[in-house]
Amino acid sequence: MKKFALAAVAFGFAAGTAHAGSIQRDGDRSQILYEAGKNYLEFSVVNVAPSVSGVGTNAVLPLAGLQSGDIAKTYQTFSLGYKTEIDERLTFAIVANNPVGADISYPLQLYPFASATAIIKSLAVTGYLKYQMNDRVSVYGGLRVQSLSGSVNLPPSPPFATRYALSVDNDYKLGYVFGGAYEIPEIALRVALTYESKIEHDFRDTTGTKFDVEIPQAVTLHARTGIAADTIIFGSARWQEWSKFQVAPSDFTGVRSPLPIAFGADDYWTYELGVGRKFSENWSGALTLGYEPDSGKPVGNLEGRDGFMSYGVAMKYTAESYDVTLGVKYFDLGSATTTTIGSNFSDNDALAVGLKVGFRF
Repeated sequence: MKKFALAAVAFGFAAGTAHAGSIQRDGDRSQILYEAGKNYLEFSVVNVAPSVSGVGTNAVLPLAGLQSGDIAKTYQTFSLGYKTEIDERLTFAIVANNPVGADISYPLQLYPFASATAIIKSLAVTGYLKYQMNDRVSVYGGLRVQSLSGSVNLPPSPPFATRYALSVDNDYKLGYVFGGAYEIPEIALRVALTYESKIEHDFRDTTGTKFDVEIPQAVTLHARTGIAADTIIFGSARWQEWSKFQVAPSDFTGVRSPLPIAFGADDYWTYELGVGRKFSENWSGALTLGYEPDSGKPVGNLEGRDGFMSYGVAMKYTAESYDVTLGVKYFDLGSATTTTIGSNFSDNDALAVGLKVGFRF
């Protein structure tokens, strides 16, 4: 049961957090520490195709009825991880991934935010060390180096006749991760809790004004257990303090707008529940259901969504020394009202397709 459970739930890479809270694109990767085999190497790529558009509601400006067009571009995220068992108690892993990101562009139309763009790019490399206290309890921790860069271009807005432009190069900062797990191998049960620290990046905008961008702290609970022969259930709950996230240079908030360029509307909880089943010695599959509640608060004009429901399916082929997983996930994105110019975004969705290849040696 234990060997099967590890194989069946590994499909979860398939954009499990691609549309979670604010600009999050990937979640906790610490569970690579529990992959079977003395040495394990994995690579995954996810392609996400969102469709996000809105309609102006402010009749005073006037905006009512104006279409924004599709503001969200298709994007890809990548992850590369390696795990090795140093001895019977110590396991080391290193993972590189894209934890956050954004790629927003308002098409050139009559919409007042037309031609506005926002890009955020990230790369994080995390080193983990796990200590197996006994056959049921383990603890782990590590350090994370994260880079963050981005650019924003906003159209002229009365009384300003010029555009606002912001571009910042990679800023590298250090964070940390720690957690622990409880297992009952006989029934493939594992419950793991991971804490990820906040990472605060320091930037200067094009005028030299200093500002900070915080990628906030997060807590993730993973759980799984066997429920019948060749069948398991699994799930996760993730909290992240996105209310601490904002892009707010003082020469923008003090001059052009009282609101930040971008911000997190609230703290977010993201949930996923799934069932996995082994069909044969080589084939297994899983179904998932994901949910992130709407905050109910206005979001920034460079976001256009609030919460989601997701539906996923994955199939995995396992050979003696490698496995290949293909997953597809559909996101029904929650409706949102934006700040500043007043728009309603509704009836939006996204489709994510992911591929992961793992090698054991």
